[in-house]
Amino acid sequence: MAVEDDIQFERDGHVARIWFNRPHKRNCITVPMLHRLDEIITEIEADANLRVVVVRGRENTFSSGFDLDSLQSDFIGTSTAMDVAVVSAKVCDRLYNMSKPSVAVLEGYVTAGGFEVMISCDFAIADETAKIGDFHIRRALFGGAGPIYRLPRMLGVRKTKELMLTGKLLSGTEAAEFDLVNASAPADELDATVEEFISHLTDKSPFQMKLTKMAVDRGLDADIASLMVLEHLAVGVTLNSEDAAEGVAAFLEKRDPKWTGR
Repeated sequence: MAVEDDIQFERDGHVARIWFNRPHKRNCITVPMLHRLDEIITEIEADANLRVVVVRGRENTFSSGFDLDSLQSDFIGTSTAMDVAVVSAKVCDRLYNMSKPSVAVLEGYVTAGGFEVMISCDFAIADETAKIGDFHIRRALFGGAGPIYRLPRMLGVRKTKELMLTGKLLSGTEAAEFDLVNASAPADELDATVEEFISHLTDKSPFQMKLTKMAVDRGLDADIASLMVLEHLAVGVTLNSEDAAEGVAAFLEKRDPKWTGR
């Protein structure tokens, strides 16, 4: 099976849809899939018509993590053992730092490498019965694509340790209560919940979405004085943008705005 079949990319209006498609292996991830995901991210960034990214797994499972058959045969006990972490971290970081917001749709197993992809997305919507957790420690493994720097920023240190040191799995409902996902819904309401959520992203100014996301992503990486400078600069850039002028004019003229993305 070609890697394009293992990870599929669809354009749906303003929405880019990425699908993991190895349901026979609970959509576990391989290095070729990571390279293809990197290519897809580049394609999405270059397409001005696309405004939001939805990441999902075929046949009601997000991803159970990295393919352990591949891990055992290609990486464990070899001189290339660290390579899988380098590739995984690079691609997940590109996903996290995309200029366009990303939404992970969680069903079935969301563990290990699948969990790392999920926490690299800006938002997550879960089926109430999904099984979500870092999980690595159950196999005496260590996650190489974000748990130690993404999770504490999302949850704080105590909850991060609770997930990473116990290997526990949360249901979608529990993950929402844990503040790990934005919302959970019954399986028969999941698609509608996702579409409603992304509708509030696709109708916004692409220019301002990019700028605001970039600024918020840096919000925990510097002191307040430095962030105030970043904020001042962001306001200055905003007020010189076409979309800001259009947004104000549309409000005053009582009409819907027409965004140019500039």
